[in-house]
Amino acid sequence: MARLLGRFTPRDDRFYDLFARSAQTHVTGARLLCRLVAAAPDDRPAIAQEMRAAEHAGDEVTHEILRAVNSTFVTPFDRSDIYDLASRLDDVMDHMDAAADLVVLYRPRELPPEVSQQVDLLERAAYVTAEAMGRLRSPGDLSEYWIEVNRLENEADQSYRRLMATLFSGMYDAIELLKLKDVVEELEDCADAFERVAHTVESIAVKES
Repeated sequence: MARLLGRFTPRDDRFYDLFARSAQTHVTGARLLCRLVAAAPDDRPAIAQEMRAAEHAGDEVTHEILRAVNSTFVTPFDRSDIYDLASRLDDVMDHMDAAADLVVLYRPRELPPEVSQQVDLLERAAYVTAEAMGRLRSPGDLSEYWIEVNRLENEADQSYRRLMATLFSGMYDAIELLKLKDVVEELEDCADAFERVAHTVESIAVKES
């Protein structure tokens, strides 16, 4: 009887694989952001197109997760947590895509060097998150992950404040300031989104302990 039930019970492994795939799109997105901020204005649209494709790939994984939840009788952890984690991961990619889009649409003459520091922090958060999603079967072993993401987010906050001080230092005219401010705030929102993913994983670990 147990063998018969096993044949009709979907494997929980697919959720872990899907979360790992979702997080991998963050790595792709972060690499594209690194290329984008270093690119000349005329080269940015092509990179932003690659970002849009990565964002669409992330959306597809999110939809797969939601379909899996709706078709699975036994899930690896609470359905509400699966929804939350899928949504949080999707938010990260949305912010990356939005930041890339703003850089292309606004065509700032030059991005402050500190923007590269922001993007570097996002890339580190992306790698840490992707590594953690690959080990989600044992969420209780991921405390170093959410601690590191929290540290990176704090560093991103400091970078954001320094950037805002630079923007309002009088070095930029009003129009250029507003353009750069939108980009910088979108990148800061992305750092916050990474932290929300980590908080969700920490909450799952507490429930599963």
